[in-house]
Amino acid sequence: MTMGPASAPFPIPKPKPSPSSSSSLILFFFFFFFFSFPAAAVPSSIYDLLRQHGLPIGIFPKGIADFSADPITGRFKFNLTTPCNADFENQLHYDFNVTGVLSPGQIANLTGVSQQELFLWFPVHRIHVDDPASGLIHFDVGVVHKQFSLALFENPPDCSAPELPPQPLLLFPSNNNKGPIGNGGVQVGQVDILKRRAAS
Repeated sequence: MTMGPASAPFPIPKPKPSPSSSSSLILFFFFFFFFSFPAAAVPSSIYDLLRQHGLPIGIFPKGIADFSADPITGRFKFNLTTPCNADFENQLHYDFNVTGVLSPGQIANLTGVSQQELFLWFPVHRIHVDDPASGLIHFDVGVVHKQFSLALFENPPDCSAPELPPQPLLLFPSNNNKGPIGNGGVQVGQVDILKRRAAS
């Protein structure tokens, strides 16, 4: 008996992955990548936020009770348990509420912080570190620009309640001013007070 040519083997179909197995693979890769790359650390305090922006943590004192920040705009806000003063080369006063906008190396639009200079209090509008290698930090208080050693701000300072709340320097016209500066002149908030004390 003659045998005919062997027939070609019948192809065996490959099993198609079931929808459930595809979903399992997707979940596997999702969890693999999610846990392989740690998420960016969310700052838990104003001190962490200062570090992230290249600023010393001693800019702000101890005793911060509440803190919030917008990671997109850089705007932050914190509350103290009570307004207080801290001593550096000059004295700084912190109000109950302090706000500002953080960007690398600086705090702009700062409110709630005042610096004492020659018995007068000036609001601090901006704090910045232009060159960390210089070892200097700058305070812009509107009328003057002060610079201090970064070493003074390595740690958050103790803050004590002020004996008297600071009176910021204010310049405004006053037609009814009958004080020692003169009629119809310019009334200078705390300068007026100091002149009254000197005259007494």
